[in-house]
This record gives sequence, structure tokens and C-alpha cells, in this order.
Amino acid sequence: MFKALITAASTTASTAAVFAASGVAAVLLVAAAPVATTVYDFTMTTIDGKPMPFDQYKGKVLLVVNTASFCGFTPQYEGLQKLQDTYKDQGFTVIGIPSGDFMGQEYKSNGEIKTFCESKFGIKFPLSEKSVVTGSKAIPFYRWASDVLGPDKAPKWNFHKYLIGRDGKIITAFSTKTTPMSPEVTGAVAAAIAVKG
Repeated sequence: MFKALITAASTTASTAAVFAASGVAAVLLVAAAPVATTVYDFTMTTIDGKPMPFDQYKGKVLLVVNTASFCGFTPQYEGLQKLQDTYKDQGFTVIGIPSGDFMGQEYKSNGEIKTFCESKFGIKFPLSEKSVVTGSKAIPFYRWASDVLGPDKAPKWNFHKYLIGRDGKIITAFSTKTTPMSPEVTGAVAAAIAVKG
């Protein structure tokens, strides 16, 4: 007969381990981590290295875009800033997530990315640090977004766009080729802004 040693963790992260005294068998029971329900469950880091909790944007409509500096679609930065300028006073912001996931089309350092964005396109909307946005190593936000909308809506290239409503939930995604100032994007942004949270 096995003797078991049960170790209970704190109530905030309940984990129990049951070990058979004979050493023949071992069972590890781990409570499931809390499941994210909104974008407000995530915190990133700004391009300047400061905390960037999404809950600071509560009540706003967000367009989260994975960006790159050496891509054929890099000129979309201009449209993203125009979108920001058009709707920022109505409770909207673009959030750029620089990434080198697709053929390494991004600078290596955050400082270079920031300088490029500000000097080339006059970017004023928030930028995160350079991040992984695809696959098993993707940052938590992108893994969550893929789970919510399905892997077919995950980024396939740079400048993929996720639209987040005032309630922090994902509304839809736009592919790389859908430009920021296209009727599809501007119409969806305006509709999301019209929903008062």
C-alpha cells in the first residue's frame, strides 16, 4: 500500500503533488491557470522597457498590430498613425507590436525600432517591445487571440490587425493586405466606438 505525501500551495495558486512512498509511481496534480477572458488580463512591456498593462486602456477600442520595419507593408505605419489621429479623441488607440517573426524584417534593438518609427513615420501611438507573435513561443496576448478566433485568424505576416472592443474582447481580425484606412477597418472601428461601454 502506498503512503502519500500531499503538499498544498496557497489559495492563489493551488497546486497539489502526490508522491508514492515506494517511488514506483508519482502523480502531479496541477490546478488549471485562470483563463484569460479579456485583453485586460495581459501586461506587456513598452518599447522603452516600462510596464504596459492593457487594463490602462479599459473602455477604449484597440487595434493591435504586429509591425515590422523592413517589410513591403511597412508604409502601413502611415495609415495606422492616420487612423490613430482620426479616432483617438473618440476612445480609440492603435497599439503596435514590433516583431521579427517573418523573415527577420525588424531591427534587432527596441531603440532602433523606436527611432525608425518616430523619424520615418512620426508614430505617436503606443509601441511594445519587440515580441514573438506566432507559434508556441508567442507572447500570451497572441496565443489568447489565436485561441479565441482560431488559428486561421492568427498573423500570417506583418501588419495583421486585431480589433478589440470597449469590453476588452476581440471583435475581429484583419489580414495584412487590409490597409488601416480601408472601409473595412474604419467602418469596424467606428462601429466599435459607437458601442458605449
